[in-house]
Amino acid sequence: MAKPRKPYAEKEKKRSAKPKNTFKTANRHTERPDRASERTQEEVAENFVFGHHAVIEALKQGRGNKLFILEDAKGDKINDLKDLAQQAAVPVKWVPKQKLDSLSQDGVHQGIVLAITPYDYLTLKDLLAQKKENPFYLVLDNLEDPHNFGSILRTADASGVDGIIIPKHRSVGITPVVVKTSTGAVEHVPVARVTNLHQALIELKEQGFWIFGTDMQGTPYSKWNTQGAIALIIGNEGRGMSEGLKKEVDEMLTIPMTGHVQSLNASVAASILMYEVFRQRGFEAK
Repeated sequence: MAKPRKPYAEKEKKRSAKPKNTFKTANRHTERPDRASERTQEEVAENFVFGHHAVIEALKQGRGNKLFILEDAKGDKINDLKDLAQQAAVPVKWVPKQKLDSLSQDGVHQGIVLAITPYDYLTLKDLLAQKKENPFYLVLDNLEDPHNFGSILRTADASGVDGIIIPKHRSVGITPVVVKTSTGAVEHVPVARVTNLHQALIELKEQGFWIFGTDMQGTPYSKWNTQGAIALIIGNEGRGMSEGLKKEVDEMLTIPMTGHVQSLNASVAASILMYEVFRQRGFEAK
């Protein structure tokens, strides 16, 4: 069984007696010559979404600027999409496949690409201001694979997650691949982007959150106490959780496994844990 929780004030007192950790310093990085180029590429990538479901959700949220459709595309779905664009006052342009391939960076665009306004990330303060009762947040610790991020967003929307927190640097953001993989869920799950995850966890604790991590050793997730305001950290695909973040964790969780493979894909592990919260909180009865 999980150990009884200690009052946060008591834990804070013990932590303050320890030498100040150097996580923030360790994560500083100097500006590389190609940093400006990387930012430009990211900005370009975030200006388009593609694929039927992702485009529809972006149009419904009023984020469309111009809709590009394959020049010989026909059918009810295309007609419905044109009507939706017209309602949103978004111009439509018919273009050859090569143009769509270029805009989507050779993604699976299904003959549809939408130019959009950049994704409007929340700050942590904005996320906390939403005042949900017993909120459940995911904290993604330098996740790099856009397909993992998109899958996590899709499950987060389905299982009632109240928000996702990601770092600003060295982590995948809301890219076209993320949007498409999420099948539009990105438009419904708040995403906050912060400069320092370690500081964000401290702020969450000050707001009464219990912080949980994922590791090979820990409390079996079926014995997880999911009551109250909670934040769950999902580690990097290859390195797992950062050592600096582990110092702020109240309890480590593990997913028992048998067989030769001793780790799960980040999005699969996150999905199992998200649905454990969903199950324990009785959302299936709503």
